[in-house]
Amino acid sequence: MNLVSAEDIAVAHEALRGVVRQTPVEQARVLEPAAGGPVYLKCENLQRTGSFKVRGAYVRLHRLSVEERARGVVAASAGNHAQGVALAASLLGIESTVFMPERAPLPKLAATKGYGAEVHLRGAVLEETLAAAMEFAERTGAVFIHPFDHPDIIAGQGTVGREILDQVPDVGTVLVATGGGGLLGGVAAAVKAINPEVQVVGVQAERAAAFPPSLALGAPAVASELQTMADGIAVGKPGPVSYAHVAGLVDEVVTVSEESLSRAVLLCMERRKLVVEPAGAAAVAALLEGSAVLRPPVVAVLSGGNVDPLLLLQIIQHGMTAAGRYLALRLRIPDRPGSLAALVGKVGELGANVLDVEHSRISGALALGEVDVSLNLETRGPEHCAQLTEMLRAANYTIL
Repeated sequence: MNLVSAEDIAVAHEALRGVVRQTPVEQARVLEPAAGGPVYLKCENLQRTGSFKVRGAYVRLHRLSVEERARGVVAASAGNHAQGVALAASLLGIESTVFMPERAPLPKLAATKGYGAEVHLRGAVLEETLAAAMEFAERTGAVFIHPFDHPDIIAGQGTVGREILDQVPDVGTVLVATGGGGLLGGVAAAVKAINPEVQVVGVQAERAAAFPPSLALGAPAVASELQTMADGIAVGKPGPVSYAHVAGLVDEVVTVSEESLSRAVLLCMERRKLVVEPAGAAAVAALLEGSAVLRPPVVAVLSGGNVDPLLLLQIIQHGMTAAGRYLALRLRIPDRPGSLAALVGKVGELGANVLDVEHSRISGALALGEVDVSLNLETRGPEHCAQLTEMLRAANYTIL
């Protein structure tokens, strides 16, 4: 199979001129200890439609013939590809239909409709949604726009890699979130064509990782599970085109935990003031975990920022827990006036913020005149948690 070339990506770059933004690259000093050198964030979360997907979608639609454009296009997506196709079709005057999973995030659903697409909700997972879209294409004659497994899509996504080389010429490693492999394959094609010495590392959620078994098998394989907060990279099986690019060009594919994904989202928001969805933060999660051996300078691609606000709240709470910023304590205190107030006051003196308190006198383990108190606290981190526990014990509080 012929892989996408530097010339293909240069042509895609010209097609995208004036359509997409050259997204900024921002230094992230907070991540430098993990990488052993400079770290930069390629902010595709600030791209039009909120992700890199519009690049590949526009290139694919731009290269359709007049007859194909007249038939309209159909796509399947958890959200970001849907928005990219909808916007690209609108810009090119093409009718678009998009199939999304039944539980697609509402902001992504609303945005896709806002860009002019007709939207249908089908399937519990992306593979079922893809099947529905392909059936629609066969029935109506609409051109099916695959989310990752097409050379034009890969060439369009490869323009991210071309920009990285322009913006950080001495880059040593590029970290790229990957689901189906379109972005990863495209970035690798762009980077390796110009500087084969640059490491390109793919990052998958460990609970939705099809590439490690695929690369071990030597052919596309099905992921063992698809249960991750990173819905944008929850792809059950790579396609043959994207697999060939990853297998032929990418140095390594690593996986990251749900805890690291949530911590990465939190870090991007707190330290860099960037809203990033879990899939978009996977490259940062790999830095936090130390999942790969990196050669700095490192560029981590923030691939998308489309996240439901309610989900974002849950992710932030999850990230704070994973980072040791919450502490749950259960203590036994005397059941007399002022005891609870004294405990809460002591916690405040130690610099913790009380989130909630539960007070119980009903337990067979309690002696007469005792009460159990459960506290949920916001702390400054793991060291503060240890200090709190130690100082409460030193103040003669019984911690259960």
